[in-house]
Amino acid sequence: MRPALADATRGRVLFGGDYNPEQWPEETWQEDVRLMKEARVNSVTLGVFSWSRIEPEPGAREFGWLDRLLDLLHEHAIGVVLATPTSSPPPWMGRLHPDTLPRDADGRVEGWGGRQHFSHSSATYRRYAAAITEDLAARYGDHPALTLWHINNEYCTFDYGDEAAAAFRRWLRARYGTLDALNAAWGTAFWSQGYDTWDGILPPRHAHYLKNPGQVLDFRRFTSDMLLECFTAERDIVRRYSPHLPVTTNFMPLWTGQDGWRWAREEDVVSVDLYPDPRDPLGAQHGALVQDLTRSQARGPWMLMEQAAGPVNWRGVNHPKPPGLNRLWSFQAVARGADAVCYFQWRQSRQGAEKFHSGMVSHAGAEGRTFQEVKRLGAELARVSADVAGTRITADVAVLHDWHSWWAGDHEGRLSTLVDLPGVLTAWHRALWEAHLTTDFAHPEHDLSGYRLVVAPQLYLLTDAAIDNLLGYVRNGGTLVCGFLTGVADEDDRVRAGGMDARLRELFGIRTLHEWWPLEAGETVACEGFHGTLWSEEIEPEPGAAETVPYRGGELDGLPAVLRRGRAWYLSTLPEPEALRSLLARIAAAAGVRPVLDGLPAGVEAVRRGELLFLLNHGREPVTVRVPGTHRELLGGTDVTDTVVLGRYGVAVLRS
Repeated sequence: MRPALADATRGRVLFGGDYNPEQWPEETWQEDVRLMKEARVNSVTLGVFSWSRIEPEPGAREFGWLDRLLDLLHEHAIGVVLATPTSSPPPWMGRLHPDTLPRDADGRVEGWGGRQHFSHSSATYRRYAAAITEDLAARYGDHPALTLWHINNEYCTFDYGDEAAAAFRRWLRARYGTLDALNAAWGTAFWSQGYDTWDGILPPRHAHYLKNPGQVLDFRRFTSDMLLECFTAERDIVRRYSPHLPVTTNFMPLWTGQDGWRWAREEDVVSVDLYPDPRDPLGAQHGALVQDLTRSQARGPWMLMEQAAGPVNWRGVNHPKPPGLNRLWSFQAVARGADAVCYFQWRQSRQGAEKFHSGMVSHAGAEGRTFQEVKRLGAELARVSADVAGTRITADVAVLHDWHSWWAGDHEGRLSTLVDLPGVLTAWHRALWEAHLTTDFAHPEHDLSGYRLVVAPQLYLLTDAAIDNLLGYVRNGGTLVCGFLTGVADEDDRVRAGGMDARLRELFGIRTLHEWWPLEAGETVACEGFHGTLWSEEIEPEPGAAETVPYRGGELDGLPAVLRRGRAWYLSTLPEPEALRSLLARIAAAAGVRPVLDGLPAGVEAVRRGELLFLLNHGREPVTVRVPGTHRELLGGTDVTDTVVLGRYGVAVLRS
């Protein structure tokens, strides 16, 4: 049986963050440990960016400082998540082995001096990465401080160089077998692109005009697979030395370069880095979306590997978190399934590219507001750990998402560059979140039988297996709601006859999809009872076969903006936020889905995790929440009856 997050948490919520002591004199370490104990830190991540410190020149090893550090942390009962440092090769590697450096689509070499400057296909890079991982695992695999392995960091490198091109060709041969099959899948009859030799195939480098969409789609699949090979190679090494310890690597939320469903199957622990903008009025909803997706990938508790205690440093203007917001968003993650709340980083750097990215100990030091809030959070997490760790969340609603569909729909030759899958996905999740309906995410080929309602905001590409799965779900009593541009293409990005798969047209009661009518930025289309945004479609329904909400006025007057046949709904536009929320809430209610708590004030989020009810006030004003009955409020250690008062950015954790 594979190890899991519970093997690292051991009945607690992990609290801590990336610790980069090599940036500081060794005498600082004692103060760090003292402050960590003060803040109830029980876990730190070491070594993420330490390759040049461990291997200052090829083949050398300097482990003494790391030996002392692990021993010091173990002495103070602080667990270690040990990272392989392979995301940032030392400068000597690029200098001595330029084949390890990636190239962009224009052929430019990405040099050292930043991070992630490695070619995932480079045999030289992989050899060095395996060697340092082997030595780390051999030395520390049985160290008593070690609780979890962390491989690399935020895998995100694309490479269009010659070694990647050769690997791409090998990948394509394994996928298609013959050039005839590849030419058919890529539609190379268009623009005279037929290939007569494998050696003629390159990555989709800079082109005079539009690139072949099949080639681009497969290159995205290839990139995800090559990065996954790098991860699994290092994962397998550390597993040999410590098979009892779980292994993870950290996702970036909704990043386009990894097939998150496939990657999650290869991890013992699914972890993510999450940085909502504190000035974004929908920052909390973005956090909830990422948390729901990560929990669904993990199929249970997950790890918040990185967040910011204060400002980040990559936005045009980087705002701090106002008092209380860090605590609120941390508890939101716990409410939605996190069993680890961690930061980048422990101590704010004084030098380097991220010296203005916040730390748990900011430049203001231990007396600063940031650290004082971290101390409070650490104490409160310790208070609820025993009640929350390992518990699960039950959802009656699934939101469907597939990276391959996203990749295919993102082609540069599409009908509207305003149609951005993350934006559409966010709009639908927001509607459900604001209706206080807890959601999972799922792949369209997953078992959906446990959900009362399944929504597909946009699945441009659907395999035959996925379509059969959706049809079976509705046939067996489920309610399905699909957004526009769903079921347009097959797995090779070949447009299906009729512009939408015939089985789906029959499901929704669509006789003919005549034309797609994308909207301009800021343009809306009138519908009966609301306005649509972003998109519209010229649809002829089956006579008498569907309930419709028509467009009003304009070219599509009288044609259906929304139509339903039985338990299957289709939205040919994106309703404005309030209208989408109202529609999905009505459909959910008819399917037997209830809000977590009725009558919640605006801005209050309610989530049930196990036997606990989390109440989160995302507003700046105090609110009173009706919660019938008597409950124990775990953070304050008091009993509350019928009502709970939440202050600005307030949190309550209730146990019946």
